[in-house]
Amino acid sequence: MMSVQKVVLNSRPGINGEPVPENFRLEECSFVVDLKPGEVLVRTLYLSVDPYMRCRMNEDTGTDYLSPWQLSETVDGGGIGVVEASKHENFTPEDIVTSFFWPWQNRAILDGKLLEKLDPKLVDGHLSYFLGAVGMPGLTALLGVREKGHVRAGTNQTVVVSGAAGACGSLAGQICRLEGCARVIGMCGSNEKCKVLVDELGFDNAINYKLEDVTARLLECCPAGIDVYFDNVGGPISDTVISQMNKDGHVILCGQISQYNRDVPYPPPLPASTQEVLLTRNITRERFTVLNYREKHAEGTVQLSYWVRGGKLKVLETVMSGLENMGEAFHSMMKGGNLGKQIVKISE
Repeated sequence: MMSVQKVVLNSRPGINGEPVPENFRLEECSFVVDLKPGEVLVRTLYLSVDPYMRCRMNEDTGTDYLSPWQLSETVDGGGIGVVEASKHENFTPEDIVTSFFWPWQNRAILDGKLLEKLDPKLVDGHLSYFLGAVGMPGLTALLGVREKGHVRAGTNQTVVVSGAAGACGSLAGQICRLEGCARVIGMCGSNEKCKVLVDELGFDNAINYKLEDVTARLLECCPAGIDVYFDNVGGPISDTVISQMNKDGHVILCGQISQYNRDVPYPPPLPASTQEVLLTRNITRERFTVLNYREKHAEGTVQLSYWVRGGKLKVLETVMSGLENMGEAFHSMMKGGNLGKQIVKISE
């Protein structure tokens, strides 16, 4: 028998409710390691907490591609681990593997079809980067910019990124610069984060939306208007940005974290005044889901790895330790307590 720790959904936040650490519960259980053909025993190394998970805490996620977590059932999401035993032809002990459906457990028996083998050399051994800069957040930033942002070098474009100090936003701003944007402006919720964006990540300016007059600061930082908006937050902040966008601009609809605690469809409806701006200025605003671009993931991963290893794409991480802190890590991330990607390292 193998003893295992796992995290289950203890309660739902409720309609329009904010998640709290107590929504999750740590349990201990045991199981017999009797692998069936195709199964793999893994030990968890790192788990990811992400804003989209807030939707999975509801009985109805509001999307067609995410299933809700069930009460008293093990929670799952992005994870990385090491193979300890395998009855799947593609995996052998010591392989490093990942899955989008990794259970929040310190050990688990998984269907090999859900696993993907990773090459640690792509991240110079920084395995947690596969959950961030060289994983889904990185691919979301890269493919969002390329597929929906229509960024073109030499066209003097100005880009604004909201949630710019988060996992995806911190990468998106840098990628816009690498892809040829002339000005990159970040929006975030603290002076400390603003300083990091400008001093460490190369943003031209950063706006603290909690303390500053966003309308006035955008006019100051974007004198020629805004061409591309990488939207991670939604809500009134996004309405303000869109109001200052140029004709034929593009909104990359990546996330709506300010709206995730509200019981509204995804993406949430826009005010009539914002809809009018989009229509009269011919601004595109299309929902972007990175899972719809699987055929471009391999090429994108190689590009991200090249930039990270070459020091052109700086990686920010906030790391907590211990399976027992998964709820706290999720709560902190939803409150903006993370700088870059929020990761939980699972200790033995």
